[in-house]
Amino acid sequence: MASESLFREPIVEPGNARELAPDLLVIPDRGVELVPNIGIIGGSHSVLVVDTGMGPRNAEKVLAFAAEYAEGRRLYLTTTHFHPEHAFGAQVFAGVATYLANSAQAADLAHKGPGYLEMFRGFGGPVERELEGVELVAPDEIYPDARDLDLGGRIVQLRATGRAHSKGDQVVTVPDAGVLFAGDLVEAGQFSIFPWFPPHDTDVSGLRWIEVMHRLIDTAPALVVPGHGETSGPQVLTDVRDYLELLRDETWARRDSAVGEETIAAEVEALMLERHPDWTGQEWIEKGVACLCAEHA
Repeated sequence: MASESLFREPIVEPGNARELAPDLLVIPDRGVELVPNIGIIGGSHSVLVVDTGMGPRNAEKVLAFAAEYAEGRRLYLTTTHFHPEHAFGAQVFAGVATYLANSAQAADLAHKGPGYLEMFRGFGGPVERELEGVELVAPDEIYPDARDLDLGGRIVQLRATGRAHSKGDQVVTVPDAGVLFAGDLVEAGQFSIFPWFPPHDTDVSGLRWIEVMHRLIDTAPALVVPGHGETSGPQVLTDVRDYLELLRDETWARRDSAVGEETIAAEVEALMLERHPDWTGQEWIEKGVACLCAEHA
């Protein structure tokens, strides 16, 4: 269990929003753990918010910023996946914005949301405070795999990717601007987050994740907004794919030699830290190894 001292206040700061393209903003995470990059995407008659921040107080700030920015335009909300810092502020948008999500993500929220809320509250301190008063709400509109949202002169594509970081992962693409909001399928300057928590949650799939990354690379966006980390060019997609493939290959080579999982994790972690000494989140390497060991044929 994480201690309070490990976390800074997971506070969203809308005042730091910056424009990526005309009528398209990102509220950056500022490098703060458990703060996501949040999107504000506008068209002539509507504005879409991508992710809420953790808990109602963060979401209230995001909603207030979005409503002021919208200047009377209709508001929509979507979330890249159900995890707390991305979706556990949706209650604030109820009655003000239309909440859209794919069916797998809606099922994740309903079935696993309460357990994640309990787990994250157990982190204590700043995280627990931001989760005070959370009520998990169902999306207003649920679609199987894809939704093209017309904001007025701008179509935004909401696409479920299938199981990878979670079962309900979704990417949000703004074709006219060449911008991809990738959620936690992509982190910049950070090792990929594997929510591998057996027996409670083992839905993450390293193998499916690699497949998804190949498909995202093929879409050739100009800009990628990761779940966490700096917005950057498409190279970040290749970086994540290459990391996941190396993690798989090094894990499986040792698994084929009947090396114990503890030894595999230690050796692979050392290799990955050597390859990426500036990346954060090294605690997720071991989780990734455990997931890929489970997926080893």
